[in-house]
Amino acid sequence: MKKGLLLFSICFCFLNLYSQRALTGVVLDATTREPVPGATIKMSDSTSTLTDGKGKFVINDPVPDSVHVTATGYIHQHLSTLERSSLQVLLFADHREMDAVVVSGTMRPVKRLESPVNVEVYTPQFFKKNPAPSIFESLQNINGVRPQLNCSVCNTGDIHINGLEGPYTMVTIDGMPIVSSLASVYGLFGIPTQLIDRVEIVKGPASGLYGSEAIGGLINIITKSPDKAPAFTANIMATSWQEYNVDLGGAFKIGNKVKSLLGVDYYNFQHKADKNNDQFTDVTLQHRISVFNKLSFKRKKDRVATLAGRYFYEDRWGGDMRWNKTFRGGDSLYGESIYTNRWEVMGQYQLPVEEKMALSFSATRHQQNSYYGNTPYMGDQRIVFGQLVWDKKIGMSHSLLSGAALRYNYYDDNSTATTDTLTGRNNPDNYIIPGLFLQDEWKLNARHLVLLGLRYDHHPVHKGIFTPRIAWKWSLSDRQVFRLNAGTGFRVVSLFTEDHAALTGARAVEIRESLDPERSYNVNLNYIHSFRWDDISLSVDASAWYSYFTNQIIADYDSDPNLIVYKNLDGYAASKGFTLNVEFNKGHRFKALAGVTIQDVHKSEKNGAGHSVKTRPVLTEKWSGTWTISYTLPSAGLTFDYTGNLYGPMRLPLLSATDPRPGHSPVWSIQNIQCSKLISNKLEVFAGVKNLLNWTPAKSTPFIIARSHDPFDKNVQYDASGGVVATPENPYALSFDPTYVYAPNQGIRVFGGVRYTVR
Repeated sequence: MKKGLLLFSICFCFLNLYSQRALTGVVLDATTREPVPGATIKMSDSTSTLTDGKGKFVINDPVPDSVHVTATGYIHQHLSTLERSSLQVLLFADHREMDAVVVSGTMRPVKRLESPVNVEVYTPQFFKKNPAPSIFESLQNINGVRPQLNCSVCNTGDIHINGLEGPYTMVTIDGMPIVSSLASVYGLFGIPTQLIDRVEIVKGPASGLYGSEAIGGLINIITKSPDKAPAFTANIMATSWQEYNVDLGGAFKIGNKVKSLLGVDYYNFQHKADKNNDQFTDVTLQHRISVFNKLSFKRKKDRVATLAGRYFYEDRWGGDMRWNKTFRGGDSLYGESIYTNRWEVMGQYQLPVEEKMALSFSATRHQQNSYYGNTPYMGDQRIVFGQLVWDKKIGMSHSLLSGAALRYNYYDDNSTATTDTLTGRNNPDNYIIPGLFLQDEWKLNARHLVLLGLRYDHHPVHKGIFTPRIAWKWSLSDRQVFRLNAGTGFRVVSLFTEDHAALTGARAVEIRESLDPERSYNVNLNYIHSFRWDDISLSVDASAWYSYFTNQIIADYDSDPNLIVYKNLDGYAASKGFTLNVEFNKGHRFKALAGVTIQDVHKSEKNGAGHSVKTRPVLTEKWSGTWTISYTLPSAGLTFDYTGNLYGPMRLPLLSATDPRPGHSPVWSIQNIQCSKLISNKLEVFAGVKNLLNWTPAKSTPFIIARSHDPFDKNVQYDASGGVVATPENPYALSFDPTYVYAPNQGIRVFGGVRYTVR
């Protein structure tokens, strides 16, 4: 009898366990198939659970008949769970950019619509629509932002924001100012895109928080957190021009308290091409590798501690199609050969105190070994930066942010920029700039927020520099915001690291005075409104700005064709304009983002007669437009992307009045298409065509590089004053000049690749 009761009890327990039901599931982004951590799974009895870092969740018995799934930035889903033991939930994005959390405007995390400073946010999904091997090229489809090539031979470049030259744009990684000066010429090409979580852009002076170089705008590249990054990612791409790019990333644990994010980016292009028949390479040959590692340390009370490092090496050259390394530095065949070695270290440490205080730091060294023809340029730059920030909330209305910063800058090269004019000895640029800043976000009420900020920096030569700023945000509704920002900016100039034309050897450099720091005064109006009707959404983002510059340093190419003259502007410079971004979504299939910028950038200075004369700088367009159009077939896992840009005419640098090349560029456009296919939640393949119109500058000018057949000016004749003399062999009185460039020389090409992700 006892044995029968025991057997019955065991069977009853097994039957009871078998009858219990559990539901497991995963929540994914419907477009990218990436997990959505922190999504809320609500049940009918008002209880709920959250997805983990991999988007997974478990509901134990009793399992409800249906669940309601919500996540910030996504359209909610209501799903039945009847007769199901597992569930895959696909969420579609809903105003992801509008709801994104940003840090660049105020140095503290806040939703974009709540920030008093307008911050534009671009995610990896945006950059995937036109894949590129570097962040420099990826920015070409952002309205008001233009990657500008500065040399037809070595293809160096910088980034223009609202018509301002590259040196006015500060580029940071995780908020640290490590991509600056010498790195702005070459360092932007080696940032692995697989490690980018998002890119935040602030248009207008940000010197009140970031100091020098943020005088025209800020591009903050924010890397992924090791805690949330996928276990492994791979992005491999090739083009019909024989360009090859491999971008790998991986996250793993080191013990119980350290997580690591490792990324490796490799790019190779060794195919010589001369489509415009000038005997020079159309595109620079490049061979580069970048290794990035970011560590995240687990600490008590979830305090932040990160440490990251990057190493970048590049070998690039362009020039005569017959050139090889045996001709480097010689004057028989012309080539521009650049070896770049660069390392960076950066980190953040939240102090173990009750107050919210954090120490951020970075250090970098950039070494460049280069020859521009037979002109050597050997540059060495070291920057060490430290910043202590105290974030303090006072009452319900005030949020204070105060900080102290210290920047050490060392720069040396073999040019006259670091030579003592009296003794002729080498005199590297070597200085320390301490700074203090204070910012108060004052919440007047639920609708109005005022930001007041002041920064003080002390330069050993220019002494004290104040940069105040003020911002007002008026929330008309939950989806309608008006902003007014005003402030000042400053920039300490380092000529040879900012204007590549000074390095080519094509023109001599003349500095006519001791240069003072530039100052800017800016006002910016911004209006954002989003609408929603059933399955249609529309977002409008409009801005108008005006910037006024004093002591601006503009390279003068016009006074003498053989010189680049630098001096403080005897007058003023101004940039004003209007920009509009419109985003349209229809259901889960169609999405379009289009933008237009209209701008007037000019300088005003007195001529010999004492009259003010306005001049538009070279390589500055009056208007531009960008677009990204996507159509998705969710059931088939197919997405089609059509991207492009359109630029109005810009003034170009001519050598003389007899130069036969056009003085202004035509209206030009680069357009691309792509089709991507999700094979699974791990594998995606993509293919497309870049530069559909096969447009290059060579289509509108007899030649790009002046006298490419005589790059060392061996057959150029000069008069007594140094001017070039017209001869039968040189009828236009030209000298060798590769600075006539405003757009890529690379024509149409097919590309394809794969993306592989393991969560």
